[in-house]
Amino acid sequence: MACKDKEVIVVGGGLAGLSAAMKLAENGCRVKIVSVTKVKRSHSVCAQGGINAAMNLKGEDDSPLIHAYDTIKGGDFLANQPPVLEMCLAAPAIIQMMARFGCPFNRTPEGNLDFRRFGGTLYNRTAFCGASTGQQLLYALDEQVRKYEVMGRVKKFEAHEFMRLVMDEQGLARGIVIMDLFNMKLEVLKADAVVIATGGIGMIFKKSTNSTFCTGAANGRLFKQGMLYANGEFIQIHPTAIPGHDKLRLMSESARGEGGRIWVYGDSTKRIQMPDGKEVPCGKTGEPWYFLEELYPAFGNLVPRDIGAREVLRICEMGLGINGEMQVYLDVSHLSDEKKEKLKAILEIYQKFTGDDPKKVPMRIFPAMHYTMGGAWVDWPAADDPDRFERYRQMTNLRGCFNIGESDYQYHGANRLGANALLACIFSGLVAGQEVPRYLDNLKSSYHDTPVAVFEEALKAEHDIKQDILSRNGPENIHQLHDELSEWMLANVTVKRDNQGLQKTMDKLKELRERYKHISLDDKSQFANQTYAFANQFGPMLELAMVITKGALLRDEFRGAHYKPEFPERDDENWLKTTLASYSLALDEPTITYEPVDLRHLKPILRDYTHAKKVKPKLENIPTNIVLPI
Repeated sequence: MACKDKEVIVVGGGLAGLSAAMKLAENGCRVKIVSVTKVKRSHSVCAQGGINAAMNLKGEDDSPLIHAYDTIKGGDFLANQPPVLEMCLAAPAIIQMMARFGCPFNRTPEGNLDFRRFGGTLYNRTAFCGASTGQQLLYALDEQVRKYEVMGRVKKFEAHEFMRLVMDEQGLARGIVIMDLFNMKLEVLKADAVVIATGGIGMIFKKSTNSTFCTGAANGRLFKQGMLYANGEFIQIHPTAIPGHDKLRLMSESARGEGGRIWVYGDSTKRIQMPDGKEVPCGKTGEPWYFLEELYPAFGNLVPRDIGAREVLRICEMGLGINGEMQVYLDVSHLSDEKKEKLKAILEIYQKFTGDDPKKVPMRIFPAMHYTMGGAWVDWPAADDPDRFERYRQMTNLRGCFNIGESDYQYHGANRLGANALLACIFSGLVAGQEVPRYLDNLKSSYHDTPVAVFEEALKAEHDIKQDILSRNGPENIHQLHDELSEWMLANVTVKRDNQGLQKTMDKLKELRERYKHISLDDKSQFANQTYAFANQFGPMLELAMVITKGALLRDEFRGAHYKPEFPERDDENWLKTTLASYSLALDEPTITYEPVDLRHLKPILRDYTHAKKVKPKLENIPTNIVLPI
């Protein structure tokens, strides 16, 4: 293989990054992993509930094609269908691979892999490790990468942050500029391909379920360098999180997958509209009312996340929240000791942060920003496309720069099904691990041929930004600006949106961008300066916030997680298309264009979750030449 010993940089140490690094090293590349934290502390460690694969071990006649159908339908038909199909086809082999690596999946008494139900499906297809699945998958992959680390094929740069992509005069990626988060030193890493796997953007909303290092700054910086950002307006709100003053902490869908129930006390004097338009009383006064079970009898507490979040908000806005507050109950107190043991990891989190024992009393929860379906635009030539091997899967519009995991837009459309995220991370990483070597094989030059001035200019550009931020001496405080950003985004760009609020938010973001020029940092030291690091991240975060908000403002329909009461219907005629945002120096906001969605396997149907009917979908035009990256 011509790519043998060629240098590749992987930015991000979570599941996507590690799976890519493992596959790249296996294929002969030398890999540098850059991570803002210890790899084993990457945000993938916080994923709780499970990973999807249609292995049909429960005798339900499930299949990868039904999994693909559920995913496409769950995403409200906004996902390009070829990558979804191939991901679902690869899922069983990914589970088997992780089991071989020693991932401690839960087992049945017979020793078979155990599976639970998750939202948006009627099948038990979610493999799990208690309620700490992400952590166990991450540790298992890290062990595989450490093997190559010992062999000298992988080197980790932990506590280092991606600052800039280095591109040569031909527009090819030739490396990156990174910053050491201990001594704040800037340096260049050279390579012939870069894989970005930097996860989510939760800190734009602050009160999210994400770690505090999930800022989205890496994608924001790439966006400013010309990378297209797709479907930014589609933000997933998880229905169940612990309310908190600082942030909201996830209570996994696994609690409902094991039989947990969401409820409030009923009030028969109030009425609620069912999905079919019929109005019914809000339960019996003074008695527990399991509203999701009444509104959606087929799926009950396991409706897709966008629906669950909207219904919890609707109940609270009707004044039916706990003590009139913006909270409802998530109750697992009735479950067996065996099921509670499976949920031990999250139940301990709840007790730690609230003092209440969820084994005995219901948990108080409320929806929280959780995930971004949008992300970097990446290419995906399908298996039977005539130009399949002239293009590269997971490559952005910046040549030689790939993007994977939550950081890309590829697999979820307008709404992600629970437990598809871990699958998409590992799958996209494996795909990149195959596509990057093919790209390198076809590359006619190397970074060794790149003029030194290219790297020096990139490094100087980052030094100039650093000096500019440190020298600012205005009246603004960066953390106050961040509070204002997150408050506006939470208020106007989460569960429920309207054009007036979105336009005001756009105006606010432009105001914040101007005020950002006039910040002053209390800490200007060169050692572990977190204030400076965050101030540097805030500019790119603002750019992505504008992408999200403008995309939402323009999309006048109701699709998946994007809900505008003033436009209550999905509008396939005008809006069955992918949003593409590009950075504009000439304008004070992003430029938005659109491209069609690839619908070659399944035509759009009504997204209905009120009936318990298992269907055997007919997906069309399935290629016979699919080669999975396992």
